[in-house]
Amino acid sequence: MKFLKWFLVVVAVLALLFFFVFRPYMRKQTKTHSPEITNVYQKNDFDLSVTYSSPKKKGRVIFGELVPYDVVWRTGANEPTKFSTSTTIRIADKSLAPGRYSLWTKPGKESWNVIFNKGIPDWGVTVLSGGKETSRNPEEDVVEVTVPTEILNDTIENFTIDFEDNGELFMSFSWDKTKVKVPINK
Repeated sequence: MKFLKWFLVVVAVLALLFFFVFRPYMRKQTKTHSPEITNVYQKNDFDLSVTYSSPKKKGRVIFGELVPYDVVWRTGANEPTKFSTSTTIRIADKSLAPGRYSLWTKPGKESWNVIFNKGIPDWGVTVLSGGKETSRNPEEDVVEVTVPTEILNDTIENFTIDFEDNGELFMSFSWDKTKVKVPINK
């Protein structure tokens, strides 16, 4: 009985250390290598924001190797990418209600699936999978669209998500020599 009490105390102390020391330390460390960025678009009755962690290319082959084709990706590093809108919008041809969503992608060679999910998990991948599986619950997907890829002439070193307005609004994803543009309208 005495052993069980000590065992439970040790487990409790280790759990507290994990949640209050190790976990915050790891989050801070991962942000050093893949900084968190928030981009906002507030024009023409749109109030949009996207928050993501921006990893660097560092000489690696990105799409097809580091980020496999045809597998759901957390779309950046660390926590899943978060997207918010204060009004109902259309993502390509599908309606997205006001709210905050996690944003996932399934990169392909010629097109990407872009997925908006109502669940926002704490981390973008599962620990038990060694980072190979996302923490997304597909049952909470609310919008999924497919958009074509563009091949860039210049290499983009840092993964970037931004809003582009050239008379038509897009949310763009750029990294390495790949760019994807998701149309957004009312």
